Amino acid sequence: MDAVSKRAFKDSLFEQFSVIGKALSSGRRLELLELLAQGERSVEELADQAGLTAANASQHLQILRAARLVAVRKDGLYVRYRLANERALKLWLALRDFGDAEIAEIHHVVRSYLRDRADMEAITVEQLRLRMQQGNVVLLDVRPDAEYQAGHIRGAVSVPVADLEQRLKQLPKRKAIVAYCRGPYCVFADEAVRLLTVRGYRAQRLEIGYPEWKMLGLPIEAAANLAGGPA
Repeated sequence: MDAVSKRAFKDSLFEQFSVIGKALSSGRRLELLELLAQGERSVEELADQAGLTAANASQHLQILRAARLVAVRKDGLYVRYRLANERALKLWLALRDFGDAEIAEIHHVVRSYLRDRADMEAITVEQLRLRMQQGNVVLLDVRPDAEYQAGHIRGAVSVPVADLEQRLKQLPKRKAIVAYCRGPYCVFADEAVRLLTVRGYRAQRLEIGYPEWKMLGLPIEAAANLAGGPA
C-alpha cells in the first residue's frame, strides 16, 4: 500500500469510528441509552422519561441507530427501540465508569444533588447475594413496572417508588429491605430508602443497578416469560 492509499485508508477508517463518538456526544442521547439499558421502549415512553418531545427523542434515536447503538422492532403500528446488543451496553457502562473515575466534575455534580446519599448505607452485590441465600432480606425493584417486566434481578419484587407509600403495609418489618433501580446515579432507590427509613424499616440501597447486575452475569428474569440468567 503506497503512502497515498494508506492515508486514505486511515482517514476513512477513523472517520467511521467517529460516527460512534458523535452519537455519544450528547447528554440527551446518553440518557436515552441508560433508559434503553433497562429494556425496550417506544419513542413516546422514552420521550416522557427523558423530558423530550417525541420528535426530538426520535431524532436522537435515529443518530444512535445510525451508529449501530440501538435497534428497532415493529410492534403493529408502533416502533420499539432497544440497545442493539450487549456490546452497546458495555460501551455505555464503560463510558460512564471512565467519567466517574477520571472527571472530577461528575463527583461535584453528584455531591451537589445527592447530598443526603452519604447518610445512606449502601449494600454490595456480595452482601446482597449472601442475604438472599439466607432468606432474611426483601429486594425491591423500585423502577417503573414496565422496566421490571422487561427484566429484573431474580427474586426482586416490583414496587415502583411512586407506589411505595401506598404499599408499605405489604412489606415485613422483621426483614431488612434493599432497594435498587437503574444504576448508581438513579435516585429512585434513594427516595425509597429515605421513605422506608422514616417509616421505621431497615432499608439500604444496592450500590449498582439492574444493568450492572446483568453484565456481571448474575441471575435475572423477565416477568413476561420468567427467562432467567445464569444461576
